[in-house]
Amino acid sequence: MFLKKLEGGEFRFGEGRISGYIAVALAVLSLLGVLAFHFPQYLTTPDLRAAYDVDLIRWIMFISLIISGSLGLLNFVRNTNKRAGLIAWVLITIAIAFGGHRVEVTDFEQSNTYLGLDWFILDLLGSTLIFVFIEKIIPHRKQAILRPEWQTDLHHFFVNHLIVGFVLLAANQFVSNAFGWAVERGSQEWVQNFNWISQLLLVLLVADLVQYALHRIYHEVPYFWRFHAIHHSAKSMDWLAGSRQHIAELTLTRCCVLAPIFVLGFDKSVIDAYIIIVGFQAVLNHTNAQINFGWLKYIIVTPQFHHWHHSSDKAAIDRNYAAHFAFIDYIFGTAVKGQKEWPEAYGVVGDYVPEGWVKQQIFPLKANK
Repeated sequence: MFLKKLEGGEFRFGEGRISGYIAVALAVLSLLGVLAFHFPQYLTTPDLRAAYDVDLIRWIMFISLIISGSLGLLNFVRNTNKRAGLIAWVLITIAIAFGGHRVEVTDFEQSNTYLGLDWFILDLLGSTLIFVFIEKIIPHRKQAILRPEWQTDLHHFFVNHLIVGFVLLAANQFVSNAFGWAVERGSQEWVQNFNWISQLLLVLLVADLVQYALHRIYHEVPYFWRFHAIHHSAKSMDWLAGSRQHIAELTLTRCCVLAPIFVLGFDKSVIDAYIIIVGFQAVLNHTNAQINFGWLKYIIVTPQFHHWHHSSDKAAIDRNYAAHFAFIDYIFGTAVKGQKEWPEAYGVVGDYVPEGWVKQQIFPLKANK
């Protein structure tokens, strides 16, 4: 049994390479956790912070440091290339030098701007544990966990999650200033008179209609396609591929979707539930998992439905725009029909988008296609 290495070769159990990668990952997350303890007002998300069990987090960080150090040592012993083990131990040393899991958190004033470092850590750990497990148990295609292009997608994951707090703050500020005139008490009271489930379904529908319209613009207007092509450039699909997104597109989409939600005045708990569903469904629909939803695939967006959107097959071009409800595409005539369950190939036709996070941020600004 083996995992294919990123650029040729193999990952074989017992060589120490896998332990090295895990050691580095845990060491990085532990160091980020230490920094979040030192600067919570700038690096943590206020809504998440209120729900933390600090003692539990300290215990998890302590265990992570031990596991990372042990696996780093294993990498030294079993692998001729000891770079991963060395990197892990350097990061562990830095984390411990800055206080490790024992860092004390004193009273502080919340900053108006912050990076969601804690959200990044929790989301990466949660997504990895849940979706990697699903993809290995019921894979659609046999592919390595560390598939080609994974570094680029991880960079997108890292940056997009770190700036999520800033993006939401900027989007909220923009929406409140630009659409405050549209707020009408009567319509907000009408929405708030719905029960909780009805509000949740309504907010999902409203958001998806906005995303559908915006998504069509991204595809059908050449200037906007330059930015959206980044998201479509992944040639392999898995839970991490959905993170590949240009910052400009991420910000514009957040502003456009938040506008009607702000104007209609949905309950905060409904919006919180919506954000959780959006995050989960966005990751799920990119997963490399063979999940059969049966007749539900005509109602909600499933992995099969969204994989066709990412396909470079001729029948899939500019199709399956919806993010939550597949029936929107069927109503507007943009759903893929008459094809087999899964597409053959993924990516941008012509494969002209460069790899690498920095290159992909620059690409739309100078692209001619």
